[in-house]
Amino acid sequence: MKTILITGASSGIGRATAETFLQNGWRVGLLARRAERLEDLAARYDTALALPGDVTVLQDVENAVQSLVVEWGRLDAVFNNAGIFTPQGTIDEIDPRDWHNSLAVNLTGMFNTARAAFAQMRAQDPQGGRIINNGSLSAHSPRDGSICYTTTKHGVTGLTKTLSLDGRPFRIAAGQIDIGNAKTELVERLNDRMIAEGKPLMDMMDVAEAAQSVLHMANMPLSANVLFQTVLATNMPYVGRG
Repeated sequence: MKTILITGASSGIGRATAETFLQNGWRVGLLARRAERLEDLAARYDTALALPGDVTVLQDVENAVQSLVVEWGRLDAVFNNAGIFTPQGTIDEIDPRDWHNSLAVNLTGMFNTARAAFAQMRAQDPQGGRIINNGSLSAHSPRDGSICYTTTKHGVTGLTKTLSLDGRPFRIAAGQIDIGNAKTELVERLNDRMIAEGKPLMDMMDVAEAAQSVLHMANMPLSANVLFQTVLATNMPYVGRG
């Protein structure tokens, strides 16, 4: 039975992905700040482990990886998913605190998680594993007013490419999934904003489709890798937006 650590596992894409993996025979470590939500999910599965922590704190992530390995022996995969979308605006309207929070979660948090996972995968026997980073369509094409989120997601792409290259000698594969408008609390909040501004609602897809796509990436043998995958609501204006 394979093991995966999922960050941001208390809600949205992270929680949906955790449930998908649990239902498909994986052992799943659940990392997020909201302990009660993790414990609620873990109580329903013998193969789930609640690991409360903050991805912006390296020691929290290292402790989570260590606890998972003590419990199950190895780490086969990570879904590096935790992220935030701070208030929108043009750059002169952005509160610098929101910029720093975006960097802390969306980039430093991903770096911390990848660092801890890479070290474990390199050291374990048999060596290797897979790191899947949650990018975004904003890693390629921004929404208006999303300078914090878009900048960090472009950074995730650089992280993914470098992990993929540096992981080769150690049988560590790295890939990125760019998800467009999965129906989560975050996207529904964006739709509320669209309604308030008198704009049409965004097209959305079931979050389960995104979770299944992550599962497909994780189930591949280490001899093959999805470096980048895009899964999106069919009618969203991604191609040609602007």
